[in-house]
Amino acid sequence: MTPEELGRLVRQRRKTSALRQQELAALAGVGSRFVCELENGKATLELGRVLRVMETLGLELEIRERDWQRSGFDAGT
Repeated sequence: MTPEELGRLVRQRRKTSALRQQELAALAGVGSRFVCELENGKATLELGRVLRVMETLGLELEIRERDWQRSGFDAGT
């Protein structure tokens, strides 16, 4: 997943929750600029604050091993 894809998912969930950026920011305890930057895919945002926004929206982060064969990575090289 890219920062842009994460931003799109956050924006979609915010909109389906009928929240404005300012409202989500207040609920998550972050600034509205942070929410805007997250939704626009800024790659250098603080992870803890990203997770707080996601939690506020009922989203969670799941980490799993990547299928290296599908990604084009050759572990034998």
